[in-house]
Formats: sequence, C-alpha cells, structure tokens
Amino acid sequence: MGEEDDPQSPLLESISSHSASEAPIKRTGTQWTAVAHIITGVIGAGVLSLAWSTAQLGWVLGPICILCFAGITVISTFLLCDCYKYPDPEYGTIRNRSYMEAVKLYLGEKQQWICGVFAQESLYGCGIAYTITAAASVRAILKSNCYHREGHDAPCDYGDSVYMLLFGLVQIIMSQIPDFHNMDWLSVIAAIMSFSYSSIGLGLGLAKVIENGTIKGAITGVSASSIVDKLLLVFEALGDIAFAYPYSIIVFEIQDTLKSPPPENETMKKASLYAIIVTTVFYLCCGCFGYGAFGDSTPGNLLTGFGFYEPYWLVDLANACIVLHLVGGYQIFSQPVFGTVERWFAYKFPDSGFVNNHYSCKLPLLPALQLNLFRVVFRTAYVASTTALAMLFPYFNSVLGVLGALNFWPLGIYFPVEMYFKQKKIRAWSREWIFYRSFSLLCLLITVVGFIGSVGELVIEELS
Repeated sequence: MGEEDDPQSPLLESISSHSASEAPIKRTGTQWTAVAHIITGVIGAGVLSLAWSTAQLGWVLGPICILCFAGITVISTFLLCDCYKYPDPEYGTIRNRSYMEAVKLYLGEKQQWICGVFAQESLYGCGIAYTITAAASVRAILKSNCYHREGHDAPCDYGDSVYMLLFGLVQIIMSQIPDFHNMDWLSVIAAIMSFSYSSIGLGLGLAKVIENGTIKGAITGVSASSIVDKLLLVFEALGDIAFAYPYSIIVFEIQDTLKSPPPENETMKKASLYAIIVTTVFYLCCGCFGYGAFGDSTPGNLLTGFGFYEPYWLVDLANACIVLHLVGGYQIFSQPVFGTVERWFAYKFPDSGFVNNHYSCKLPLLPALQLNLFRVVFRTAYVASTTALAMLFPYFNSVLGVLGALNFWPLGIYFPVEMYFKQKKIRAWSREWIFYRSFSLLCLLITVVGFIGSVGELVIEELS
C-alpha cells in the first residue's frame, strides 16, 4: 500500500501485504535533482537507436512518432504524479514509495502481482540493454582508434564479452549504493554525460549533412525487399522509440525523494515536463540529423555503428560518455528491484543477521561504508545474471524493441490510467473516462505491433 507520514507507521511492502518498520526518511530532493534523475533514466541506450528508427519510418512518420511518444509520456507521468499520495494528491497521508505499492493500494493484490511480473522484467531488461550498449561503446572506442591507425578498411574486429564482464564488475561495486536517496551525485554525473554524448552525436550528424551537401533519406524511409520485411522494420522502430521514452516504473521512487512544500506532485510534474522537453529536442535532433547524414545506410547504433570515423578522438569521447552514463542509468533502473527484494526478505526473516545486520567497513581515503551481507550477495548475483543474458543476446536494436514494446502499454499506460480512475473516482462513460480508455486502446495497438516486429527481427538475427 503506502507509507504514512507518521514516522512510527509501517512501510508497506512492494510485494508483501505486510509491513516492516523503517527509520523516517529525510527527503531533500528538488525539482532539479528530479530532472537529473529523469534524464539519467530516460536518455540512455534508446537515444542511440533513434536515427535507425527514423530511417525505417521516413521523414514524415519518424519525427511525428517521436513527438507522439513524448506526448504519451507526459500524459502517463502526470497521471502517476497524482497517485503518489492517497487519498488526496497533495494532502494525502499515505505515500506510495514504489510503483507496485501504488498498484496494490489502488487496484488490489491480484493486479499487483500481474504488475510485478512486468515491472521486474522491465527493470531487469534495462540492465541487460545497458550492458549490451556499454560493451558496444567500449568496443567502438577500440575500433575507432584502430581505424585511425590502420585505415578505414582495416579488419578491426573486437568481441563484446570481455567488456560486458568489465561493465558487470563496475556495477557490482556501484550496486552497493544503498538506495535512491544516496544517488543524487551519480544521477547528476550521468545526466551530464547523456547531454555530452547526445550533443556529440547531434554535432557529428549535422557536420556529416553539411559535408554531404544534401539531406539524405526519403518520405517513406528505408526500402525493403518485401512489404512484410518493411512492416517488421517499421514495427521494430516503434518498439525502439517506445523503449526510449517511458520511465513510469521509477516515477514514484524519484518523487519519494522530493521535499515539500511545494507539493510533491506539482514539483514532479514540472520536473517531468522540463526533462521530457529537453529529451525530445535531443531525440528529434539525433534521429533526424543521423538519418539525414546516412540515409538508407543509417547504422542501428549512431555512435557505435561507424557512420562516423573522424575526428576519432571525438567519437572516442562520445562513447566514453555513454559508458559513464550507463553506469548511472543501470543503477537508476536496478535500485527499485533491490529495494523490493530486500524489504521483502527483511519482513520474511526479521531475526536473520545475514539479512538485517550491517557492518562498518573503512577504506583508505573514503568515508566508512555500511555493508550488508545479503545486499552484497543478492546484488552481485543480480548483476551477474544481467551480464550473462547480455552476452547470450547481444542484439542492440531488437533487444530494445522487444523491451520497449512489451512494457510500454502495461506499465506506461494501463496501470497509470486505472490508478488515476480510482484516485479521481472517474465515472464510467464520462468524457474523461472515454478519452483515457481510447488513449489506452491506441497504445495497446502500438505495443502489439512493436512486439511482433521486434520479436520477428530478434528471431531472424539469432538464426542468422
């Protein structure tokens, strides 16, 4: 359910209907720390696929789809912001500290379990996607330097597995950050990195267009050998854009860091709107300039597909920024999973020293760390499993498309709409009810076609 403002009241679990007592939380977040969290969570692996997605959709449908997904994300997020507190969005005494707590409070335990499957799969899938992308960026740095030394036709081949393992080792260390309340610094760094590599990709695309002396591409996008192939590529492109936008699964965790007054829902709405506007400008520029630069040969990943060779140091810098950003992005999407599992185990095993005891560890030049054995073991196993699956399925665009399509409607649309109906007590067949029902059905159709296209392409790539 939720957490009452009274420090002595129980924190209701994300999975369990029972509660466990926790120390009161000091909330110090502001509109701008929320913007940093959102940008860190949103501008990630997805931005690099948008030039390819625009290429599949063409000059008309591509930008329109990016703008439509931005609008959908704004609507969905605003609905969730009003569901953070219950029964009133501003003065309610019960806080929902996670997405699943909110679903249980508004829709019941059965819906919570259904939501839980999608929520944990979504967060876990982001870890896999970010591992794939980070390894591709490290490999791109090595290939860029090799092409600079040996020439653009040199056989500069590097595998992914070693770099996925290295990224996994970094994440094992970073995963010992206790929770969102200790991550402001990491989100700020990651947000700066996301702006940096997005700006470099935008600049390189613009420079390539100027060098070509023409804007490449077509109204209908990249041609395909058959209508079926074209449809699969268009559907996969929709899945990729769907992956690039929604962050509904982490809205409550971010909103729970905000201080009040002003009311948390007002602050979160402003932060979300600013972050989505900035994100959309970057998305449109990266997608359109990337497609305009390369046309039908637009790579699946704008900065690792080697449409750009020079200046090699700038390509290296962009990919280094991607890796640093993904270190923070991985944590943004993993911390909700960590918190859910650890609170559940703390309830189930209240007397277990392995689960509940904390030990102080002092390292040279660093402040004392509070280590928990269960946290170390569980989070290490979690990171290891995402790394292993990334090594098994290292297909960037198809993986993003599957994850985006699979989670877009249930987590980004269906549950927010249903919770909003309960919060506001919307009457059936009222004007607002009809609008949001139609909105939900349209987004369900997008999810279905995106999933079909992405799974089809994933199967083709795995078989080939």
